[in-house]
Amino acid sequence: MKTRIPGIVKTDPWLTPVTNDVIARYQRFKERITSIEDRYNTLSRFADAYKYLGINYNSKEKGWYYREWAPSAHQLFLSGDFNNWDPRSHPLHRTDNGVWEIFLDKKTYGNTFVHGSKVKVWVESSNGFLPRIPAYIRRVVQDEDTRNFSGQLWFSDYNWEGDRFRIPRDQKLFIYECHVGMSQEKEGVGTYEEFMENTLPWIKQLGYNAIQMMAVQEHPYYGSFGYHVANFFAPTSRFGTPEELKMLIRKAHSMGIAVIMDIVHSHTVKNVNEGLNMFDGTDSQYFHPGARGLHPDWDSLLFDYGKTEVLQFLLSNVKYWMNEFHFDGFRFDGVGSMMYFHHGNAVIDTPEKYFREGVEWDSVTYLQLANRLIHSLRPDAVSIAEDVTGMPGLTAKISEGGIGFDYRLGMGLPDFWIKQLKEKRDEDWSVHEMWHVMNNRLPGVKTVAYAESHDQALVGDKTIAFWLMDKEMYWHMQANDMNLVVERGIALHKMIRMFTLSLGGHAYLNFMGNEFGHPEWIDFPREGNNWSYYYARRQWSLVKNQDLKYRFLAAFDEAMVGLAEKYRIFDEEFAIQLHMDENNKTLAFSRGPLVFLFNFHPSNSIPGYEFNVIEKGNYRIILNSDNEVFGGHGRIDENIVYPAVQGKNDETLRLSIYSTNRTVMVLARVSDIT
Repeated sequence: MKTRIPGIVKTDPWLTPVTNDVIARYQRFKERITSIEDRYNTLSRFADAYKYLGINYNSKEKGWYYREWAPSAHQLFLSGDFNNWDPRSHPLHRTDNGVWEIFLDKKTYGNTFVHGSKVKVWVESSNGFLPRIPAYIRRVVQDEDTRNFSGQLWFSDYNWEGDRFRIPRDQKLFIYECHVGMSQEKEGVGTYEEFMENTLPWIKQLGYNAIQMMAVQEHPYYGSFGYHVANFFAPTSRFGTPEELKMLIRKAHSMGIAVIMDIVHSHTVKNVNEGLNMFDGTDSQYFHPGARGLHPDWDSLLFDYGKTEVLQFLLSNVKYWMNEFHFDGFRFDGVGSMMYFHHGNAVIDTPEKYFREGVEWDSVTYLQLANRLIHSLRPDAVSIAEDVTGMPGLTAKISEGGIGFDYRLGMGLPDFWIKQLKEKRDEDWSVHEMWHVMNNRLPGVKTVAYAESHDQALVGDKTIAFWLMDKEMYWHMQANDMNLVVERGIALHKMIRMFTLSLGGHAYLNFMGNEFGHPEWIDFPREGNNWSYYYARRQWSLVKNQDLKYRFLAAFDEAMVGLAEKYRIFDEEFAIQLHMDENNKTLAFSRGPLVFLFNFHPSNSIPGYEFNVIEKGNYRIILNSDNEVFGGHGRIDENIVYPAVQGKNDETLRLSIYSTNRTVMVLARVSDIT
């Protein structure tokens, strides 16, 4: 019988040598989902574990069940405020498949087992007799005096009536990545309520239509940026209550803003007291045992995605955040690390290496299941993969041999810009190389473009603004201060961001504060800085100060996003190259109805500069980074109409324009301007 060629192989013949491997990847998914559906009927029902495990009220029996999966434990006991923290008075009994349970009837415990009281579970195992936090707990709080964490009973019936937000089918994403805790200017931890009142209006003003929230899941160490999760079902209590998070999401929805969660299923903390490590006394309950279960770079633990109970824990977590909090999708952290035993730290340059060398097949199957679940719950929901490996089929349909994500992060783009700024003089920049890097993606692979990552904002690295202007930002950002370093920095900051947005993908992402060139790095409270919050905040007063230049960058970002959204440039998969001029560091291209002209040259401003266009008509400038509104020099008259003139010796159409150095101009035909 003739082998059916998977869709991703038809799209990319380079994968022909691994056709059978692609087929096998899909077959593993089919076998796993079939086994789940045979037992649970649907994948969604399989992902209802959070309604069974953990602490849940049973209205029929009028009481609370607490259930915990701990197959190798000898005995479990529920302890808390309700029994004066007696570690042995309330034993759980073992049921099926390693699950333990206890029932507390409301008649007996209704006055003590109450909203807000604290609980732990004592686990007796080969590892001793230890207090643990229930794995499916929905709220975790830290005692201010002892600094110890406990589970907290949180019985919530938030009214979502009226929240019918859905991401429009044809909407292109402009994503504002944010961290609630450091989103305020005060020297302390920001709250969900403060973010809702102070930060959401700013995001809306800038034109972003989605936020990507970091550090949502509870994590014991604030300085981990939220990436060392301990309690997967608990929204961090640092920022407020679960209801306040829901209010934030509802408010964003009312403003037309989608809310994407940065979900961490790639690893978890090693902590025994707060996390899942050694929960039932073994290192193999949730994780691979021994060295395979340890992430060598992140000092964390790796899930065993081949275990049904682990799949159920993680998929249930996905459904929980979507159903209970109305998140509109997820950015999956560390996907490249998940998919390979080498965690993406190897050179992968052949189809065989992608599919045969060190592939963590169970992890790939999990990601396929997660994407199937997300899109079955909400067809409009968004899933984004943080993957540096370039795994083929990452954003292709599962039925075509893919993994099912909607987008991949264009992680090579910020790396390119940092390398460019660190290693090359401005006069050595190559427009051909820049064009190639921005367009280095396969057809059909939807990419989130971004110029700089949140990691670059951390102490030890630098944002683009810092690479460009460094210490001069502290002394020469006054609006009337003409400083060559700052002038260059502001000009290139605008150009780099526009170049990335207009060429690099099909969605755009910006990290909080980078739109105005936030001058300080992020340094979370730690012993080395005397536990200071000074650098773990955003200084919004800088951009609001009319006497400083930060407002120019913010104004350009707002205009840039508005232009891209208004003219729907992401509807076109790739830009069309019109002109490349290495000597003058100038290139032109069209995307959608717009023509972009970038002059990266440090000094060459050229009157009557000619370049090709495709369509006839008269053109006008609709955005110009040299405009004084954006901190430019105002060298260009934006009222001029530029006719597309046919060449004397050929049929090409050309525009002739004053091309100023370190400037991006966007033009449109007069008939297309709206």
